[in-house]
Amino acid sequence: MSIIEKAVERLDQLKRAGLDVGDDAGARPEAPVAQPSVVASATTQLPPTPAPVPDAEPARERRTVHIDLDRLGALGFVSPSKPNSPIAEQYRIIKRPVLRNAQGKGAAPIENGNLIMVTSSVPGEGKSFSAINLAISMAMELDHTVLLVDADVSKPSVLAALGLPASSGMMDVLQGHESSIGDVMLHTNIAKLTILPAGRPQQRATEMLASDAMNALLEELATRYKDRIVIFDSPPVLVTTEARALATHMGQVIVVVESERSTHAMVKQSLATLEACPVKLMLLNKVRQQSSSGHYGVYGYGYGYGYGKNEAGS
Repeated sequence: MSIIEKAVERLDQLKRAGLDVGDDAGARPEAPVAQPSVVASATTQLPPTPAPVPDAEPARERRTVHIDLDRLGALGFVSPSKPNSPIAEQYRIIKRPVLRNAQGKGAAPIENGNLIMVTSSVPGEGKSFSAINLAISMAMELDHTVLLVDADVSKPSVLAALGLPASSGMMDVLQGHESSIGDVMLHTNIAKLTILPAGRPQQRATEMLASDAMNALLEELATRYKDRIVIFDSPPVLVTTEARALATHMGQVIVVVESERSTHAMVKQSLATLEACPVKLMLLNKVRQQSSSGHYGVYGYGYGYGYGKNEAGS
């Protein structure tokens, strides 16, 4: 009897004995179906966990100051609150040839014509007063923005004259105490006027004004905005050497001459020290002019210019 026949006979015997034998009794049970696991295997490619993003350094806020325009006008300065004052009219005349030179519309093209230094032979002739008025008057133009730089680093006076507190400025950038020139600029409520203070005093100011760092700074100031006029209130020429170092970078220099005080010899000497600058102009300050009422004013303003290194102008 074969093995199959013996198996069939055995099944019959079991059935006769009353045992319930299914058709698949001899089959192997199926393996349990694997359920999905929530635990990823070592070979599963998961997206990398993003690294925590550090807090971004907050952008430095633009430094803004408020100039009291009524106070400015009351002190005799050009002020947008008094656009038709006598001083405003005077500076409308004064600024025209300066702007033409800055725009390249003068007698000849001028390199760095938009860099303008205002100085004097000695202290007290009105150079800071003139620089501030020129800057404000130009800022009232439609087509120009103006940066007023207090470059009289030994005796800065621009902020005080405008009623503003002392602040870091140009020398801090040159010494590395401030990272960029934009960090120390003061934006004012005169829409197109920005101020660059002198900053903290520096004993080696002359060397710093003649340095490569100063060259780079002036290049940035002159070229960053094509419509920008940069006016520097510099130290007096015959008192320090700082003005001479600064003048080598300028396209125009305006020498303020005090009426009835500055001598012809002083003016000639001042112009001789500024021979590196291609254009030298002069502003006659504190002229006693007789008004239509017969009274003499304390301040009047005349203007003249000369291009020769020893010309005193008119």
